[in-house]
Amino acid sequence: MTHVEVDGRRLRLTNLDKVLYPATGFTKGQVIDFYARIGPTMLPHLDGRPVTMVRLPDGIGGERFFEKRCPGHRPHWLDTVPLDADSEITACSLDSVPALVWTANLAALELHTPQARAADPWQPSAIVFDLDPGPGTDLGDCARVALDLHDLLDQLGMRAVAKTSGSKGLHLSVGIRPSVDADTTKGFALALGKVLESRDRKRVTVTMAKEQRGGRVFVDWSQNDRHKTTVCAYSLRATDVPGVSTPVSWEELDELADGGEPRAFAFTPEEVLERVDELGDLYADSLAGDQDLPELG
Repeated sequence: MTHVEVDGRRLRLTNLDKVLYPATGFTKGQVIDFYARIGPTMLPHLDGRPVTMVRLPDGIGGERFFEKRCPGHRPHWLDTVPLDADSEITACSLDSVPALVWTANLAALELHTPQARAADPWQPSAIVFDLDPGPGTDLGDCARVALDLHDLLDQLGMRAVAKTSGSKGLHLSVGIRPSVDADTTKGFALALGKVLESRDRKRVTVTMAKEQRGGRVFVDWSQNDRHKTTVCAYSLRATDVPGVSTPVSWEELDELADGGEPRAFAFTPEEVLERVDELGDLYADSLAGDQDLPELG
């Protein structure tokens, strides 16, 4: 057991040498260190949103469980927010680096958030497109679909940002002014997905049935459902090697779509920290909240 002080908060940390990622020997202490260092950049993406934690106390080879309710043994200074407008569950609200370190000490490797903030749960502040590669496709195929989607959004006068899922696919986010409900944003995402599908049915699908995804990239529009969450930008992933959901530039995706190596996008925690130092937060525009949803004809 170790006691540390983080931004004026005293925290008790346990089992720092415990290996949570056996393939690389990545320890709980390294998980905590990553979240402490990425915290200032990650916190705006968590701010005001109920957090669902994916906890793996024994590492990625052990049991994993989603924890939506903020634990009762949380520090008195760690705030909570309603999980949803129609739920009695209170979720953790991570608004400080000490709060992030505390959750990391729970072996909460993944942190997931909804598209709406707790203060306005009926109106999302972003639209998300989850590009999931089906059998026979890879991240390069996702990049090509992402660029097509980027062009389509640009024609509608909308800006988008992108990040790796930290696992297999890509996420695109369009920050919007909270003014419509989740059914509207979900319908908008489906409509754009159908446009891409109609242009190239051999490469793109909006059909959820997994058996129909072979050779195609699935544009998952359903992630905009009010009750669904998406892994937060800069969250670790419970993968064999510690992956991170990492913001990427459109220039990088253009190079990937043009034959770049998908493995180069499997960023390590240390590489992510270096990227932030060099490039800043490439996902910041997802929080701008200055775009209105256009009407589709």
